[in-house]
Amino acid sequence: GVSKVTARLTMELSEPVQSGLQRLADPGCFSPRAYAVLLQAAFRSLLSGQADQAALDHPDLEHIDPAVLKYCHAAAATCIVEAGKHRAERAAISTCLEDCKFDRERIEQFCTEYQKNKDSLEILLGSVGRCPLHITDVSWRLEYQIKTNQLHKNYHPAYLMTLNVEVMYLWFCIFHCY
Repeated sequence: GVSKVTARLTMELSEPVQSGLQRLADPGCFSPRAYAVLLQAAFRSLLSGQADQAALDHPDLEHIDPAVLKYCHAAAATCIVEAGKHRAERAAISTCLEDCKFDRERIEQFCTEYQKNKDSLEILLGSVGRCPLHITDVSWRLEYQIKTNQLHKNYHPAYLMTLNVEVMYLWFCIFHCY
């Protein structure tokens, strides 16, 4: 029907990603526990902003060739990002994973994990490509100065700086540095 056509259009994955997902779907390569661990590691590495090698060193993954593990991790992460990018619904994700030979249980696990992390993923993807804050004005003044006649003590002046930054080109934010 129409939903399957829409699902395929929104979740187009490259051949290498599909190949990695097919390996991940293979119970002979990834036991149910290994699949769950890798899936959680893929979400965690995307949302934490750091590659977590320790997650791939999990005991349930030690029997899997490290190259295959990284390949499948990258494929899962790519699929997660694509789903988030298109704000894919469960039906679209299911269709895509079915095309990659996932069984019902693995699709359900993927969709459950996706739903659990969907809001965080959309926030992360919404922030990609944004420029750093643009400083529009700065003002400063000497906050205080301590004078002493003791030579062994060295007091430095403190300055109060106010930076006005343009946020989203509409609002201004002021913060102080001491």
